[in-house]
Amino acid sequence: MNVFNQLSIWLSFHLSIIFFIGIPITLFFWSIKKRNIAVNQLLSIYWKISLLFFISLLLLIGKYSYALLITNISTLLMTISVWFWNDINDELKEYGLTSPLTTTTKVWRWSLTFISLNFLIQSLLNINCFSSINMAECEIWLQPSSNLYILIKNLFNFFFGANFTQPIAKFFGLFSLLIYTLGLIQWSIFKLPKNGRNSSFSQNGRY
Repeated sequence: MNVFNQLSIWLSFHLSIIFFIGIPITLFFWSIKKRNIAVNQLLSIYWKISLLFFISLLLLIGKYSYALLITNISTLLMTISVWFWNDINDELKEYGLTSPLTTTTKVWRWSLTFISLNFLIQSLLNINCFSSINMAECEIWLQPSSNLYILIKNLFNFFFGANFTQPIAKFFGLFSLLIYTLGLIQWSIFKLPKNGRNSSFSQNGRY
């Protein structure tokens, strides 16, 4: 059962790379090429929200106790961000199956939702890891981030001639989390009450 659980977590992380990073990058540049403002705005918002996912990866590398909890919060926020905006949803409804870009975007949104749900289910199977990622039973959640750690460590050493350690990853992750949280609070207090579920993509392409 442990082998099956480990395989499921490994698969979940690799699917995350495809659907959280790979496909959104493709859709973003595709929307720029096709000058589809609605899809471009949706992906712009998505990338802002998804920063928390990258922060959680740093915290996983740094073995921060609540890293898995933050990872799940990030996937939840990313899923909400692609469904939340009424004006973008209405715009996407106007396109039929004859538009490859919008059809792919719609499929990606549903895929993102199911993968995020699967990630949450996998995490709940190890619910103790939400508050203490350093327990022996939580080691399987740290293994997928080890390859990223090696990559960042080599790049850090190449560009700065210094060693990138787990405490440094934890520091950068917590500092970024603080900035991200302050930005999210500011948006919730000032912009959300003003704009509601309107992304204003048709006005200026910003939110």
